[in-house]
Amino acid sequence: MAEVKLQSTLACPACGHRATEIMPTTACQFFYECTACHTLLRPKEGDCCVFCSYGTVPCPPIQQHSPCCGSTT
Repeated sequence: MAEVKLQSTLACPACGHRATEIMPTTACQFFYECTACHTLLRPKEGDCCVFCSYGTVPCPPIQQHSPCCGSTT
């Protein structure tokens, strides 16, 4: 099994600012406030978290091909 990456760089769609963050392993992160323009990011439709929508690396459960955020589908 491949190693799970815990760092992902989020790119703000409003201003383009990029910030590298550590992803939580026990919960999804539904909101993230851009540190540059303070836009509140939310997951895009169909994504489970902001890392899957705006990050360079998807969240740990998705990397492991597991259900995310308690989902059973």
